[in-house]
Amino acid sequence: MVTVYLGLGSNIDAEDNLRAAVSALRDGYGELRLSEVYQSTALGFDGDDFLNLVIELSTGATPIDLIEHFEELHERSGRDRGPDPFSARPLDIDLLLYGELVDPNPPLRLPRPDVLEHSFVLRPLAELAPGLVHPLTGRSMSQHWEDFDAAIHPLTRVDVIL
Repeated sequence: MVTVYLGLGSNIDAEDNLRAAVSALRDGYGELRLSEVYQSTALGFDGDDFLNLVIELSTGATPIDLIEHFEELHERSGRDRGPDPFSARPLDIDLLLYGELVDPNPPLRLPRPDVLEHSFVLRPLAELAPGLVHPLTGRSMSQHWEDFDAAIHPLTRVDVIL
């Protein structure tokens, strides 16, 4: 079993789509640990605000198996992958960390660069697993969050029952 961290986000019927995704992930992988949910403005395009969270789970599934499952969940949510990667979406599930695996090549790109680049990934990850060490930097998520300029992309904690 390996500990895996996922980033989930939505800006179309966000609460419903996140709730459905968390339910499907529980059905597929059992017990989950969830971060708080955060609201933030769309990044890279004009659109409704996103709701984001990070999930921790343990699994024996391979990274490719996980990504394939996430694509099924994207399809179920009605996500249409058009030519523009910066657009509204009912669901976005990203594999952030798969144990200590380092693989910079697509389709894996692990650890996902978003972990250190976006407040809506790093803050919930640092809260969920503050002592977790980034496999490339050797620093904990809480250390990364302390050094992060949160003003670049502010977050608001929201109450969502998942």
